[in-house]
Amino acid sequence: MERSLRKNFLNAIHGNLVNRIPALSVTQTGTVELMDMTGSAWPEAHSNPEKMAALALAGHEIAGLEAVRYPYCLTVLAETMGCEVNMGTKDIQPSVLSHPFSKGPENLRIPENLLKRGRIPTVLKATEILAARTENGTQIEIPLIAGMEGPLTVFTHLAEVKNCLIWGLKKPDYFKTFMESCTEICIEYANSLFDRGADALCMPDGGLVGSRMMPPSILEDSVKPFYKHLCERVNGPVILHICGDVGDSLRTLSECGFEAISIEEKVSLRVAKEAIGDRARLIGNVSPSRTLLFGTPDTVKAEAKQCLSAGVDILAPGCGIAPRTPLANIRALVEARDEWYEEKE
Repeated sequence: MERSLRKNFLNAIHGNLVNRIPALSVTQTGTVELMDMTGSAWPEAHSNPEKMAALALAGHEIAGLEAVRYPYCLTVLAETMGCEVNMGTKDIQPSVLSHPFSKGPENLRIPENLLKRGRIPTVLKATEILAARTENGTQIEIPLIAGMEGPLTVFTHLAEVKNCLIWGLKKPDYFKTFMESCTEICIEYANSLFDRGADALCMPDGGLVGSRMMPPSILEDSVKPFYKHLCERVNGPVILHICGDVGDSLRTLSECGFEAISIEEKVSLRVAKEAIGDRARLIGNVSPSRTLLFGTPDTVKAEAKQCLSAGVDILAPGCGIAPRTPLANIRALVEARDEWYEEKE
């Protein structure tokens, strides 16, 4: 089975028959234990393509996850567009410190050399390194999942959350301008990742939707059209990861064209399956904090088996893996999947 991990993943993401339900993470996988074992630690691994690739590959080679997922933050496009970024520490991810377009979109422009700015070249080079390590031939075929901010996240980084919400209600022209530009930025970056060998993209976005601060009408009328445009223009499968209790919004989100939707543990898998139907695959949703970070391998296995029995198409953490998560707990995710199949026989 090991040599068909990529094929199995792609079958799962497209709703085709699989050998076994993939067990992996579509969100960040860098942990302190893996950093120590590989010598590739944050914050350097955010800016050094070789270290970024080595840490990402460790998620498969050491932790056993059935995909390689990289990079490890949601600030790459924000930094490229002029946001100041705190690069964090060994166990704290980068964060945005400034919002250069908080007054409005008057000076918002997409740089002509977007793909040469900031840390985008780092991620593109890491993609090439990983693709070369996992291509056909003597290497095992491991799916490469590239992470990137979605347009709503870029919008909130550039202009602040409160402005995004206010403009959605009171200045729809501002909201539309930001969503147009941020969507085009995401499309250009996404296609450059596919061009260099990524198999799928995971786009964490829509935290505002999960927070229930965004009215459903804004999601339907002002966000959904841009999500649909992005899915039509991107040259490969896109996974939407969305935090919070998004049960009420899942039907709308599943109509945008995403191949799959990744949800956290606040969402009932039964509710999610009913809302999504066959329009997208369902990924999730073992708790990354309560279970993976603070639990034991046995508690990880118990929750993972519940997710499998509830009908997830891909077994994964409900959000990014916390940097202090024990390696044994990550390995237990795949072990649980294997045991679940054995127990069914």
